[in-house]
Amino acid sequence: MERELQSASSADRRKDAHEKILLGGLVAKAGLRDEDKAVILGLLAEAADALKDKETRERYRQRGKAIFDNDRQAATNAGSAGSPDDRSVHRSTRE
Repeated sequence: MERELQSASSADRRKDAHEKILLGGLVAKAGLRDEDKAVILGLLAEAADALKDKETRERYRQRGKAIFDNDRQAATNAGSAGSPDDRSVHRSTRE
């Protein structure tokens, strides 16, 4: 039983780590890789507040979707399907 609990918690940790890596990729994709961490956190906190407004949320969603679409189109034009991480993040934004 203890082994099952360890296995489950290990799977949870892997899932959590994968999610954090994807979120870090989004920060980099937004052009914020070299920005101060406090600035990024402040931006995200303000954005979280702004998302309470449905029109603002939709505007942000459309802007993000356009970035993913542009990346996918550029990858297609270059003869590549894009990275799997980009596709999985993009799929999750459509849900």
